[in-house]
Amino acid sequence: MKVHPYLNFDGRAEEAFNFYKSVFGGEFLANMKMSEVPDGDKLSKEDQNRTMHIALPIGKDTLLMASDIMPSAGHVLQAGSQTYIMLAPESRQEADRLFNGLSKGGKVEMAMADMFWGDYFGSFIDKFGIRWMISFNENQS
Repeated sequence: MKVHPYLNFDGRAEEAFNFYKSVFGGEFLANMKMSEVPDGDKLSKEDQNRTMHIALPIGKDTLLMASDIMPSAGHVLQAGSQTYIMLAPESRQEADRLFNGLSKGGKVEMAMADMFWGDYFGSFIDKFGIRWMISFNENQS
């Protein structure tokens, strides 16, 4: 089984993914606009520019994917605390790089630190409202 986090945004998916790409590197596997769907030319210009699907590899077997919601179709974005993306890097240095890069412009909940359970851990909400956890365990790397 593979797990691929899928995020929803309200018109900022491409902006968010360009930011994530600046941290993770790599190239988009997909970046489709709503204008590319059947009858997309009938949508408003604003809706045509929304992201239908975007995908970025963020690890060997993991894709980060997203779409923009369509308010004109009655969609409402409800950001909440029920979802975090947990990254398990292979070194403390990579943990720090990811934490510092992704948390830039966001809100740190817990700074990276050695925890009682043995992990080097931190959490934050990025500038797009997405919640992240970074956890490195030397015995599991």
